[in-house]
Amino acid sequence: MAQTSTIQQPTDKNAIRGPFHVNVPEAELTELRRRILATKWPEKETVSDQSQGVQLATIQELARYWATDYDWRKIEAKLNALPHFITEIDGLDIHFIHIRSKHKDALPLIVTHGWPGSIIELMKIIGPLTNPTAYGGKVSDAFHLVIPSLPGYGFSGKPTTTGWDPVRIARAWIELMKRLGYKKYVAQGGDWGAVVTDLMAVQKPPGLVGIHTNMPGVIPPNIDKAIQSGNPLPSGLSAEEKRAVKQLDFFYKHSGYAFLMGTRPQTLTGLADSPVGLAAFMIDHDAKSLDLISKAFAGQPGGLSRDDVLDNITLYWLTNTAISASRLYWERQESKISFFDVKGVTLPVAVSVFPDELYEAPKSWSKKAYPNLIHYNRLPKGGHFAAWEQPELFTAELRAAFKSLR
Repeated sequence: MAQTSTIQQPTDKNAIRGPFHVNVPEAELTELRRRILATKWPEKETVSDQSQGVQLATIQELARYWATDYDWRKIEAKLNALPHFITEIDGLDIHFIHIRSKHKDALPLIVTHGWPGSIIELMKIIGPLTNPTAYGGKVSDAFHLVIPSLPGYGFSGKPTTTGWDPVRIARAWIELMKRLGYKKYVAQGGDWGAVVTDLMAVQKPPGLVGIHTNMPGVIPPNIDKAIQSGNPLPSGLSAEEKRAVKQLDFFYKHSGYAFLMGTRPQTLTGLADSPVGLAAFMIDHDAKSLDLISKAFAGQPGGLSRDDVLDNITLYWLTNTAISASRLYWERQESKISFFDVKGVTLPVAVSVFPDELYEAPKSWSKKAYPNLIHYNRLPKGGHFAAWEQPELFTAELRAAFKSLR
């Protein structure tokens, strides 16, 4: 995938390089369509629901639209309207989008995506956060935005050695904000981004004054262990806590993709060879997201459109990052970092609970996990990809969450 630089590259490895433009050769798009049309299909599932995974009708409609109607150039143009940069941190090239608000008192904010996401899932919030007065906000709501691609994802470099776990990524993000000259900033994340953001806060770098998460790590260790082992739960759980336990239990039993990537990522070689195989694997992240995406391809769009979904998958395909992105799960396993448990954050924390997230974090757990909880709110709609699905609600949450830290 071509990146066309618009300035000469400096020799200082710590320098900020760019901006650059994305320019995919037409031959790569032609080859993508050829591979989609050459897909060898399995037979139809033997159940009438999604209990066996992505249904044949869904993935065949996705493939039809991808090969015949989808236009990569639309998202490419949107990407190229943004300033992209590369800088080397800890021996690896890190890509990031950096948009400074025209409002000089804007609060710097670093936002981190997850898997199977990318910078694509965060593009809808860029305008409202950096230019609030154009989206019904106030000058005092403005943010300077930094949106990096995780190592092995998108336009960032692919680690060639082990060790790029969430702790190391958190350190790299801290270095990135320092390198950009931000002496006071906040951080936000969902999915992997939530883990990285929590771990940034644990490190308490100078300048980081607070964080926001939409996938909080608040499960008490004893409860987390009981869920995963099947042992009895402690007595006295509230109705809200019991609901969270039930949701977590369901997720742990239906997250085979995470187990596979966490133990055998290199075995997923087929994802680098088959675009339709990659698509099926990526859209089966969780039951509610799969249902949302399936409805979009059945002509019932909700929070995500067909183009939204394919913009993200196509970025993975064109950058050939299916395997390099998967290795982050292996790194997590090796470093024994949990997705949802308490990390020990003492900085100010804001929590937004979307109803279709993997689990709805109870306020009781959130208060214990984050002793400096400055904002907690339950939203009426939205799921795992909150910024992508419900950008207006997500933007309002960030404005409210960080108001007291400006």
